[in-house]
Amino acid sequence: MESGKEYVCLMQLHGEVEKDRLIRILEEFTGEIYQLPPVKASVKRALRRRKVYFIRLLEDEGRLILFRVACQAGTYVRKLCSDIGDALGMGAHMRELRRIRAGPFHVDENLTTLLELRNAWESYLNGDESLLRKVVMPVEYMFKHTPKIYVRDSAVDALCHGASLAVPGVAKLDLEIKRGSLTGIFTLKGEVVALAEAAMSTDEILDKERGIAAKVKRVIMPPGTYPKKWRSHPG
Repeated sequence: MESGKEYVCLMQLHGEVEKDRLIRILEEFTGEIYQLPPVKASVKRALRRRKVYFIRLLEDEGRLILFRVACQAGTYVRKLCSDIGDALGMGAHMRELRRIRAGPFHVDENLTTLLELRNAWESYLNGDESLLRKVVMPVEYMFKHTPKIYVRDSAVDALCHGASLAVPGVAKLDLEIKRGSLTGIFTLKGEVVALAEAAMSTDEILDKERGIAAKVKRVIMPPGTYPKKWRSHPG
């Protein structure tokens, strides 16, 4: 939900514009922008900042403009179209929108048709799971671009019960972890255990011998997958 998104959008301008001017205006909407969510948005209608990583003009035919945009989660592309139209002094609205990437998932790499899924399932029922393994991604894939903390086997089951991760349970970790960032908790075998919020940065975790390194937000691995190595407090 919080990963960056990428779209292909068809925008209709309410007037004529020279291509060079259009390209200049699109470039002005690259970087950090201010955006007021639309009236029918599902969030509070308040001015907020969002990042647009790039906007690339793909085609233009009269007042129809096809462009590709990569942006921070929570950016409203239909409002982006409206704002571009205002900047051009003529107005604009979104005609069509197709999301082509969400985080690590891209339509060119991860798209599977229902027919392919059905065939894979039927092969699985007949004892061949090879096709199913091609169309069903392992859950670890969604953490492809997420900072990771790898934990000792002795800490895994406690985390599966929702416990916070203490510094002694950390075996190794990525360098770019910051306080408050969402972090993947993994076993030393590369299995995802949980999604957590970092309570310390990488430098702090490496510097300290005790304390809470991360607080579990969502458990993914079923309890009991690893042997229990923790003690329950008496009631």
